[in-house]
Amino acid sequence: MSSRPADLLIARAVRRGGPWLAALTATALLGAAADLLLPAALGRAVDAVVRTQAGAEAGFGLTGPLTAAALLVALVVACDALGVLAAGVSGARAARWLRSRVVAHTLSAGASMTRHFTPGEIVTRAGVNVEEAGRTPEAVVTAATLIVPAAGSVVALALIDPWLAVTLVAGLLLIVAVLRAFMRRTTAASGGYQQAQGEIAAMLVGALAGARTITAAGTEDREAARVLAPLPRLRAHGLALWRLQARAGVQAAVVVPLLEIAVLAVGGLRLSAGGLTVGELLAAARYVVLGAGLGSALGYAARIARARSAAQRLEQLFAVPPPAYGDRPLPPGPGTLELRDVTVRADGVRLLSGVSLVVPGGTCTAVVGRSGSGKSSLAAVAGRLVDPERGAVLLDGVPLREIGREPLRRAVGYAFERPALFGETLGEAVAFGLGARDAPGERSADAVRAAAGAARADAFIRRLPLGYATPVGEAPMSGGEIQRVGLARAFAQAGRLLILDDAMSSLDTVTERQVGRALTGSLSDRTRLVVAHRVTTAAQADQVVWLENGRVRATGTHDRLWDDPGYRAVFRAEEAS
Repeated sequence: MSSRPADLLIARAVRRGGPWLAALTATALLGAAADLLLPAALGRAVDAVVRTQAGAEAGFGLTGPLTAAALLVALVVACDALGVLAAGVSGARAARWLRSRVVAHTLSAGASMTRHFTPGEIVTRAGVNVEEAGRTPEAVVTAATLIVPAAGSVVALALIDPWLAVTLVAGLLLIVAVLRAFMRRTTAASGGYQQAQGEIAAMLVGALAGARTITAAGTEDREAARVLAPLPRLRAHGLALWRLQARAGVQAAVVVPLLEIAVLAVGGLRLSAGGLTVGELLAAARYVVLGAGLGSALGYAARIARARSAAQRLEQLFAVPPPAYGDRPLPPGPGTLELRDVTVRADGVRLLSGVSLVVPGGTCTAVVGRSGSGKSSLAAVAGRLVDPERGAVLLDGVPLREIGREPLRRAVGYAFERPALFGETLGEAVAFGLGARDAPGERSADAVRAAAGAARADAFIRRLPLGYATPVGEAPMSGGEIQRVGLARAFAQAGRLLILDDAMSSLDTVTERQVGRALTGSLSDRTRLVVAHRVTTAAQADQVVWLENGRVRATGTHDRLWDDPGYRAVFRAEEAS
């Protein structure tokens, strides 16, 4: 992946430091200027001592240079203290901006993002990698301001003696060569280290999701070994980073003293020839230390390298495009759903192939088929959780791609096999999505209760001590009860099209029949697309779509299709599984 987008992302993150970034830059520059002026002040003080014989004149001659030196030292200390504060705040602001962008983009991309990256990988990038990239302002500003004392030292030495400046420039060129090579190699090694970190996090999240299964199977040690399988690579990349830093540190440690010796040697020769004073030689010694301080940019170069590799990983998230919505409103209509030659593919596997069908408005259509036949893919594409690779999906004659996000999500409600309940309370969980467009009040509360009643969730929610105000995390619910809350949320949200993706698999037979009656009764004003595994659900539908290997094998009523042995075998296979 090209590093240019990552560098642009870092530049934008640096700018998000705001006023504190300006404060960091100002204190760094002011501190560097004070560092540059300090050797000259000390040199003048030494020359004043050498020239002065005794008496009040000596005290008067020393007071000015010593006072200037003390003020410069105080200024350096104050700049360092304020710089630490500014670096922390600007870094936090940059990290906040990056994390907000990552989270917002990830949620906007939705299912497209989770097809490319595992949840653990996404969390690692939004957490660890954002923090590494967020430290960029301090590293960039501090490293950049190190150029000021280096360049200033060259100018100051040129004013003292041109030969001293030439000697310093030669040494600085060697230091810059070391830093460039170190930056390039460290960026590559950091990328490998961060990749291994992400793999461990991804497998750990997966293991935690199945923690009960692992405990029941007694395979904790085996799973721990699987999660930590990338650890040798993590160690190898970590050691590579340390070796790179050690090698560059040794090279800088050799170059810097040699540079100081070379400048002092040239200065000593010039002093013996009468071309320098003792104070000027002292100032030159201090300036060469300041100039060689460019070698201390090694640590900041390492931070920038890690930030660049982290930014590259963040850019990989941003490269996954969120769905683009149109601006067309939905015209009045009964909720007729139409798929025209729809093909869906994921990771090179064709899930649906040339599917064409019409779900008349206000009817209930059951989608049946063996496992892997494409039922969930059909449900996903019907409400635009994913876009087809080829073909079009229309709702009341309007392609879903052309409908605005708000009218589309107002029209379509989804319920899933394993619903995730969002909101602080059960009432908020049922109203999730509904409250985003409707002002809270008695009307929305009535809609929540009506939807919960249709999903057969109202009774068990009311039995809880706090009823609908029960916190979600404290509600003792079975798998079937969680599904009923998920169904209630979909019933409340669906204005025109209701899609149930195996959303009744955990319901007992009696409850399923009751919910089925609601689908054909109080919810009959909406179009219903139901992924069905049970005969009773298919039998209650107005029509059945029978999928096989991602294609429509047949459509018709349940009674007509029941004459086909292959159709009956679908339900026997589901019952056996």
